[in-house]
Amino acid sequence: MRVRGAVAYDGSPFHGFAANDGVRTVAGDLNEALSRVAGVPVAVTCAGRTDRGVHAVGQVVSFDLPDDADFDRIRRSVNRQCGPAVVLCSLEPAGDDFDARFSATGRRYRYRVLARQDPDPFLAATAWHVAAPLDVAAMQEAAGHLVGEHDFASFCRRPKPAVDEPEPSLVRRIEEASWEGPDVDGLLVFEVSATAFCHQMVRSIVGTLVEVGRGRRPAAGMPDVLAARDRHAAGEPAPPHGLTLWAVRYPEGWGVSAPGGA
Repeated sequence: MRVRGAVAYDGSPFHGFAANDGVRTVAGDLNEALSRVAGVPVAVTCAGRTDRGVHAVGQVVSFDLPDDADFDRIRRSVNRQCGPAVVLCSLEPAGDDFDARFSATGRRYRYRVLARQDPDPFLAATAWHVAAPLDVAAMQEAAGHLVGEHDFASFCRRPKPAVDEPEPSLVRRIEEASWEGPDVDGLLVFEVSATAFCHQMVRSIVGTLVEVGRGRRPAAGMPDVLAARDRHAAGEPAPPHGLTLWAVRYPEGWGVSAPGGA
């Protein structure tokens, strides 16, 4: 039986989501816990393979369980084994052809920046501390240039093509990219949604937008960065700990999102 699950996790102690021998990963912990409680080998597929240190509140996974599986018992057992760093928020049956990655039609990320002189110990694991004033209006203007279908080669780690295969396309369609804040504590939130993302794309975008906010590059220069199709034309990637996979969309509507929606 194919199953769909919603997963939230603190990415701090993990070397990313994908299973990787010799290091702790989110998938590794889930696979081990699910296999133990289900009594059969389980390997999860995820909607978005987050990097080391990246968090999620709306990750979606798919995997197979025996037809007589007790979802509630399995979920509670997994959370006892994996929590609080990883929480299996829900389980539900899915169609046999459902795949958490390939069935998804959109993904939404949020990135948090703490823009003030003093750091905050309670945000240190979930927000990038930038001890400098930021021009949010310029950052918003720059983000607007990213909306639509573009080649994001300047913002992505280019994958190595397979032998005798063409170079993978880095054309993606961003549906929304905007900043909220800062709030009274100086916290800014960048929210971006797209049909799909390439490796390090969100972090590279945020790093570049923060350079705009610090006056190191013009907001009007973003089209030129896109047109360059050169990773060196954009800024350095923002640190991973400020990034959270917020929601995943499927044809029947938004899949799993944080409380309050996104």
